[in-house]
Amino acid sequence: MARPKVYVTRRILSPGLEIIGEYCDYEVWPDVDYPPPRNILIEKIRDKDGLLCLLTDKIDAEVMDAAPNLKVISTYSVGYDHIDIDAATKRGIYVCYTPGVLTNATADFAWALMLAAARRVCEADKYVKEGKWEKPWNPFMLLGVDVYGKTLGIIGLGRIGRAVAERAKGFNMKVIYYDVYRLSPDEESKLGVEYRSLEDVLRNADFVSIHVPLTKDTYHLIGEKEFKMMKPTAILINTSRGPVVDEKALYRALKERWIRAAGIDVWEQEPTPKDNPLLTLDNLVAAPHIASASEEARSAMAEMAAKNLVAVLKGEMPPALANPSVLKIRPLDKVKVI
Repeated sequence: MARPKVYVTRRILSPGLEIIGEYCDYEVWPDVDYPPPRNILIEKIRDKDGLLCLLTDKIDAEVMDAAPNLKVISTYSVGYDHIDIDAATKRGIYVCYTPGVLTNATADFAWALMLAAARRVCEADKYVKEGKWEKPWNPFMLLGVDVYGKTLGIIGLGRIGRAVAERAKGFNMKVIYYDVYRLSPDEESKLGVEYRSLEDVLRNADFVSIHVPLTKDTYHLIGEKEFKMMKPTAILINTSRGPVVDEKALYRALKERWIRAAGIDVWEQEPTPKDNPLLTLDNLVAAPHIASASEEARSAMAEMAAKNLVAVLKGEMPPALANPSVLKIRPLDKVKVI
């Protein structure tokens, strides 16, 4: 039996390619910084059985139709809004993702943004490095706010939201949350969280951390109306997806001090334009979508993405399947090529 063919849209950390190479012939787009142009992606996957992509690759019906042999799309990410799930399911293509393995790295980074925004770490770094520290210590220099003992509001209490809540225990914080799915009373008690409406979370939290997927229902979930509900001393953290927050409203909220500060890792357009007015604000801590950027997390993502892809080609249930209804369209024994 011929080895299945796989296309990988970017170089990934070990052991991803090693796992794929054990069972498949693969080709990797060589540029580590930029994804393959759409016309090249379409050309490269024409004879491929599997595709390992990144969140920077838009995989829609046109791309899928260019690859009649395609059986599995495995994304190197926990989010899969860049893939047309319905189109894949209709075509009997399995879509896999990487939940769980980046939970701790992302939760850690949400806290990094929270602390940096609260204590004005980036402003302090800039202040020292640009030679502005010419005056001796004084009581008003770069005053921030405490995190310890405050109220943390979490929007979206999935794996990452829960990990953020767990870390709040060390800061003796009161944790309130909103999610479309409420935990059981026992789970809430164990985690130390209280369920509230979205409005209550926004009105009462000192820190609001967002951990929801991007869907039609969460697009611009936080806009002008929501910012005006928040405390003027509140700090917003977003490590989920950029379009969950209306950036124009965020700019006004920060510029006009509807809220104190924000820490943002994800953007409506990525990379965000150099002339994005948000980048002119001192009360914004900005990061380039790096919440999962630890060696441990990125390696685990590579391993899981590869194992997902290989499992489907073996006719086995993958570790993380985003479209389980595909099993009825095209059972695993029909995609088995290994």
